[in-house]
Amino acid sequence: MTAVEKDPEQTAPSPKAIATAKAFVAEHGGSARAVVENLGRAGARIVLIGEDGRFGDLLVPDVATGEALVEAVDGLSPHEWDGATVAALKIGAAHRRKMAGQRAR
Repeated sequence: MTAVEKDPEQTAPSPKAIATAKAFVAEHGGSARAVVENLGRAGARIVLIGEDGRFGDLLVPDVATGEALVEAVDGLSPHEWDGATVAALKIGAAHRRKMAGQRAR
């Protein structure tokens, strides 16, 4: 195996990550957008955006594992942070205040 190749077991998402993504899809309309973000050494973050506009996220060891998870879960489709994906988010006032921190309170 060369340095560029990945061990298939290394990129296989954990059963817990798959179950979490499946539950999110089921709870938020039956399908969801998935944006896989590289976090460097920390791994990768998968942001899930449901049909209802709600969002959640999962952390996985690397981008390849994130992409494998998106492929493994029915109802998930890969996306980038484009205008349509951002517009699909519905963030409520309470969450906006939480994200703004102490200065907003």
